[in-house]
Amino acid sequence: MKKKLDEVARFAGVSTVTVSRVLRNRPGVSRETRAAVLTALDVMGLERPAGFRSERAPLVGLVVPDLQNPVFPAFCEVLAGALSKQGLMPVLCTRTADGVSEANYIEMLLRQNVAGIVFVGASYADAGPEQGRALREREVPVVLINAADGHRGSSLVSVDDEAAVEQALAHLEALGHERIGLLLGPAGHVPSVRKLEAFARHLRRRGREGELGRLVAHAMFSMDGGAAAVPRLVEAGASAVVCASDALALGAVRRLRREGLVVPDDVSVVGFDDSPYMIATDPPLTTVRQPTAAMAAAAAKALVDQIEGRQVPAGEVLFEPELIVRGSTGPVRAVIATGR
Repeated sequence: MKKKLDEVARFAGVSTVTVSRVLRNRPGVSRETRAAVLTALDVMGLERPAGFRSERAPLVGLVVPDLQNPVFPAFCEVLAGALSKQGLMPVLCTRTADGVSEANYIEMLLRQNVAGIVFVGASYADAGPEQGRALREREVPVVLINAADGHRGSSLVSVDDEAAVEQALAHLEALGHERIGLLLGPAGHVPSVRKLEAFARHLRRRGREGELGRLVAHAMFSMDGGAAAVPRLVEAGASAVVCASDALALGAVRRLRREGLVVPDDVSVVGFDDSPYMIATDPPLTTVRQPTAAMAAAAAKALVDQIEGRQVPAGEVLFEPELIVRGSTGPVRAVIATGR
């Protein structure tokens, strides 16, 4: 027990005597010192004294699907900075290959009585109805960034996916491309659904709605997913492909090269996110940039407002994306034969 007291004291920057006074709820300890000791207990996974368990810990869970997509760490970096300035400690929670899921993290976060949770590109519905019900029953403040599914009554911060597709299509049409493919994430994924709706409107306006099935492909959000799905769009005659993530786009570029095609001479490729280092790929990737800093700052503010008891309007705040033109798109040069 003394060893644990020493560890808590070091983390909180106080003496073991002070830790002991806090644990026994003795007078003579400032509010700031008590908060530091309780935070140390929370971070180290130690149980709070019974008298303090009703208080929310100054911890905020940042739940992301993975860290391989560079846009998720980019969001987390801004969130961590904004939350720490408010005296809150961010805790990164990401799914792992050995089976740690959103459900596991939600259960752990609830045991620590966290102040709130931000879901980035994920959703508490992914974890299961039991975890979602626990969050609602305990009234844990929650904000979702680019939620994977719909959530009425939740605080939502999203990029305008439909505007992103419209910008990419307008750019490619200006370069002379007529048959443009759309490479999306899994069916049912809300951001992908929204991109699909914009693409379907685009085809309807041109009287080509019958081509929708052939010019759309779904894949997992990864380079392997993009590499596996892009041949179908090329076989359908697409001279350009709009992708729902930079990872999908990079996978598509790699597969096109393997098939002997040149990007952008034979097929133009547009990504989505403008993840770090997309300017350094070969060719540099044309992509639609999410305003990650502004979105993360808005999410942090919405969460802090909830934590501090201020009214936060339910609904979704949409942010405008920006097309970043680089070397992976160019003028159409030849029609790729259908049935290739």
